[in-house]
Amino acid sequence: MSQPLVTDRSATRLDPAEAAKRPPLALRGEGTRIDGLLLVAALGLLSVGLVMVTSASVALSDKIGSPYHYALRQALFAAAGLVLGMYTLWRVDLAFLERHRYLWLLLAWLVLVMVLLPGIGHVVNGSRRWIGFGPINLQASEPARLLLIFYLSAYLAAKRELVSTTLKGFGMPIIALVVAAGLLMLEPDLGATVVLMATGLTMLFLAGGQLRWMILLILGGVGLLYLAVVLEPYRMRRLTGFADPWADPLDTGFQLSMALIAIGRGGWTGVGLGESVQKLFYLPEAHTDFIFSVLAEELGLPGMVGLILLYGLFLTRGFAIGRLAEQVGLPFGAFMAYGISTWIGLQAFINMGVNMGLLPTKGLTLPFLSYGGSSLVMMCIATALLLRVYHEATDPVRLARRMTP
Repeated sequence: MSQPLVTDRSATRLDPAEAAKRPPLALRGEGTRIDGLLLVAALGLLSVGLVMVTSASVALSDKIGSPYHYALRQALFAAAGLVLGMYTLWRVDLAFLERHRYLWLLLAWLVLVMVLLPGIGHVVNGSRRWIGFGPINLQASEPARLLLIFYLSAYLAAKRELVSTTLKGFGMPIIALVVAAGLLMLEPDLGATVVLMATGLTMLFLAGGQLRWMILLILGGVGLLYLAVVLEPYRMRRLTGFADPWADPLDTGFQLSMALIAIGRGGWTGVGLGESVQKLFYLPEAHTDFIFSVLAEELGLPGMVGLILLYGLFLTRGFAIGRLAEQVGLPFGAFMAYGISTWIGLQAFINMGVNMGLLPTKGLTLPFLSYGGSSLVMMCIATALLLRVYHEATDPVRLARRMTP
């Protein structure tokens, strides 16, 4: 476990009797303890993302009139995310988030309903996933997933015994997730639905949900997923294109075949940063969904392995923080850390799997790397929440209160 970075060493020398009399949040002004490895992983991913968006979008940006159009916008999104992340780390109280679990659930449903309303939700590429606020577009599924993690974490912290022993306790959060998943499918957004349900099931499993209930739920989900695919012609075309992209490389298999060509061109060492050919209007969504293929083409196997290691470090530290919070009696923080880590790790796995032809095309962004303000800002806030859990789990004032009779 990485050692906390304490900006004021006096915070670690408080007398327990004196500390117990102080308010729980007194340490906000006395230094913030940071998990250094998690911060390194997040900043590393963010930095790689800025470089790769600059490279992957240069041709498209030049067509608009400025070769750095998307790069500058991504830098602004990153700056906004860092500012909001710092505010979250220093000011957001986990106890406040825990107390208002039904508010977060209602807000998540509200966001997912709003995006479906004419005049509010915007249609992009045939899907109504965006809410417009002047020049800013918000992808509804991004804040909704984080709000649902808040709700689930608070519910599991309060009802953990019921979740592990009664069907009602297990089923209540499932109903909340199913409602959200139904709203996501109306957009439609199958990828976000899969990530949401998988994240929720992981959290329920870690809370002690019985395996037989989990298996029944997974089987039901697979059945519904099958229906969602066969009832929508474009999803079926994606599936057939995934099964054999070379059978029709100019139509159903176009995206995957171009992605595989990019990865194949990268080989062992890559063609060099900025030297990708596939990004020059061959590979669709080169700066968003398929940015991993551009990275593989330009940086080769070392770039891919390095990126996977950064995600692995992020995921490992996220679960370690959750385990630490659980050990010191912060169940809400523990489940939130597990949920956020699962969300980011699973989405990264699916995106890279799609790029490498291991999974059907889903339309999911690569966390921290893909171009897009909603995703990048939410990733920064989610990381800050993980750091906040670590801060509160290592708070000497809080620990002193636990030791005081």
